[in-house]
Amino acid sequence: MLTTNIERIDYNNQYQVDALIGLLNAYASDPMGGGKPLPFNVLNELPNQLKQRSDAISLLAKHNDEYVGLLNAFEGFSTFSAKPLINIHDVYVKPECRGLAIAQKMILAIEKIGIERNCCKLTLEVLNKNEAAKSAYKKIGFHGYELDPEIGQAVFWQKEID
Repeated sequence: MLTTNIERIDYNNQYQVDALIGLLNAYASDPMGGGKPLPFNVLNELPNQLKQRSDAISLLAKHNDEYVGLLNAFEGFSTFSAKPLINIHDVYVKPECRGLAIAQKMILAIEKIGIERNCCKLTLEVLNKNEAAKSAYKKIGFHGYELDPEIGQAVFWQKEID
């Protein structure tokens, strides 16, 4: 019988941290993650940085005793609701395990954490042409964000700073 368990990462657990780094680097190397591995200094420093952030939440999906999925999220705050929110920053499932609803299981687990923290919503970004991810997210209730249909949906932008 195939089983998938979702674990919250303890940033002091080296086995889980190694899985986080390996899966995040695989995600970065995937075309939907930018198509190139993360620099060594990022991989080396990330666990310490996450450990210091009280708003960081990372989950691992273990399928048949192998870590195959990762979700990184950060608690934020909604000024319009005066409540916390959770922004899902990274979602990755190994290619050979896609289609097994592993991403959905991780998102439902982070939703449970959001409910426990009295959060008003979950947010995430998805690439416009990542149809598989968009379909998975829609199945569990995500949709484009808009205040007024006449004004249109929000668009996620960025400006890198040094």
